Formats: sequence, structure tokens, C-alpha cells
Amino acid sequence: MSVNDPISDMLTRIRNAGMARNTETTMPSTKILVAIAGILKQEGYIEDFEVIEKRPQNQLVIKLSYGPDRRHVIREIKRVSKPGLRVYAGKNDLPRVKSGLGVAIVSTPEGVLTGYEARRRGIGGEVLCTVW
Repeated sequence: MSVNDPISDMLTRIRNAGMARNTETTMPSTKILVAIAGILKQEGYIEDFEVIEKRPQNQLVIKLSYGPDRRHVIREIKRVSKPGLRVYAGKNDLPRVKSGLGVAIVSTPEGVLTGYEARRRGIGGEVLCTVW
């Protein structure tokens, strides 16, 4: 199946799997999706992820994280920059999600970073999504 926006597809699959209380979700793998999954793991929003070598395209398997009351750790995950409306932010304009409780994921010239890390390094970029 051809997907025009793989990042939106990834976020929707994570959101739907969380609402259905699934332990994991699978999607076609790309470099940017693996980078986003790495940030989600680093920030504690998912347990783990792995790339499974498969033909014709590798698969990205994301293991979801739940709290002690079986509530999904991710309360909200939103796509900011879309194919029809790209959203760029300078180093001083990077969004703060829920006053620092959440995280913005930004594509910068130095790779995919959190908004906090991009602000610390003094670089801006395309705001991909926000998570909290």
C-alpha cells in the first residue's frame, strides 16, 4: 500500500494501537521513522522498537508502553508539519509542549532531535510532531 505521508501514518498507528491496548504495532520502515522511534524511546513514550529485515520493505515494530493502571503513556501525539503545510521554526521559535511536559520532535540539519535538544544546540528546523 502506498502512503503519501509515512510520519502521519506512523503516528496514527501508534495512537490507534494505544487506544486498543495493543502491546505492539507494525509499519513499513524508513530512516526518519526509525529516528522518530528512537526519540520516543529515549523520552520514555515507548518501550522499544526494532527493524525487521523483510522484502520488499523492512518493517518497524514498536512496543508500546503503558502505566500501572494500563493507561497508554502517550496522552496525545499530533502531526504539526504536513505535506500540504510545512511548519519551520527557528532556534528561538521552537514550540514548548504543555509547558515542558511534552516534547516536540524536530528535523534539523544535524538530524532528528527533540525541541529541547535543538534549542540547546541553537538550531531550528521542521517541526514534525508533538507528543505528551
